[in-house]
Amino acid sequence: MEEVSNTESVKGEGFADSRRRSSRKTTLVALGVAAGITALLTLALHGRVSMDEEPVARAPIPVSVASFATQDSYRREVSFLGLVRAGRKSDLGFEVPGSVASLQVTEGSTVAAGEVLARLDTAQLEARREAVAADLQRVTAELELARIKAKRQRDLQATGAVSEEAFDETRLQARALEAQLDSVQAQLRGIDIDLEKSLLRAPYDGVVAQRLVNAGAVVNVGMPVLRVVAAGSREAHIGIAAEQTALLAPGQTYRLVLRGESYTASLRSIRPDVDPATLTATAVFELPDAARGLDGEPVTLRLEEEVASSGGWLPLSALLEGERGLWTVLRLESTDAGAVSVREAVEVLDVRGSQAFVRGSLAAGQTYITDGVHRVAPGTPVEPLDLPQES
Repeated sequence: MEEVSNTESVKGEGFADSRRRSSRKTTLVALGVAAGITALLTLALHGRVSMDEEPVARAPIPVSVASFATQDSYRREVSFLGLVRAGRKSDLGFEVPGSVASLQVTEGSTVAAGEVLARLDTAQLEARREAVAADLQRVTAELELARIKAKRQRDLQATGAVSEEAFDETRLQARALEAQLDSVQAQLRGIDIDLEKSLLRAPYDGVVAQRLVNAGAVVNVGMPVLRVVAAGSREAHIGIAAEQTALLAPGQTYRLVLRGESYTASLRSIRPDVDPATLTATAVFELPDAARGLDGEPVTLRLEEEVASSGGWLPLSALLEGERGLWTVLRLESTDAGAVSVREAVEVLDVRGSQAFVRGSLAAGQTYITDGVHRVAPGTPVEPLDLPQES
């Protein structure tokens, strides 16, 4: 039993020694790894210190610059849209009812003042005229007979052969027939007028814009049959905000744009009311003969107004889009090492061609980069190519 115990004791001591040797080995490995990491960190820190002590110099970027000039106000162009109107445009209709017998013109036909454009069927009017003409002949004959009879009775009355009462009756009968004759003649003239009104004539020189009915249609008084647009002069009816009417004066000339071409037009008048649909006042311009706009074609009025706002003009190439609707500009700031770019925020108030009127943190007289701002970051060393312009 003692031998077995001694053997187990020896085995236990051997196992413990083995564990102690394994633990020492692990500790040595960990110490080695830690020493290696420390050495690497030391080398890295040493290298960074060396770089800080001897930085690599970056070559400045050449840029075009200018000096920012400010002003208390600026002029901007405003546009107002309107329509070309013919000097005269009419929807023509007959002044008497009837059936349309014929239309002498088609859409696009050029017509002269007084030219017959359409006719009504006049068969009933002609029949009435024949009947009234016959009544005229009858009344004329009766009146002639009454006058002869009255003359004879006047001669006989002097001899006492005819009583005064009989003479008065014959004389007054002749006078009644005279009134009836006037009435029949008036009827005849009325029928002749209706026959004339059965012809639809052009009121002025122009062009047929539209045929609104066809032959055979029965029309009432005033029902539109043809639309005629006057030839020649044109007008421009342009809606303008009520507060902008103070910029206009009747009789003065202004710039209108039609089909991309600019024309000088005289302002005839400004209507004293406001259109309830557009809430604008209507200005009427007389277009020159060279502006051959069509009726209903759009035309634009261009005006300039003074805007009281402090700022300055910049080229669009100097702007970079920023945040929340703002834009940025890169200005130059002098340092001991040279000029560097600094970002400034601006708000664009107006754009005219390649220029923008801005206001913001860019101060008067400061030098800014005019072009190529997309390749320059804030803080980048730059070298100005141009001398700043004096404000």
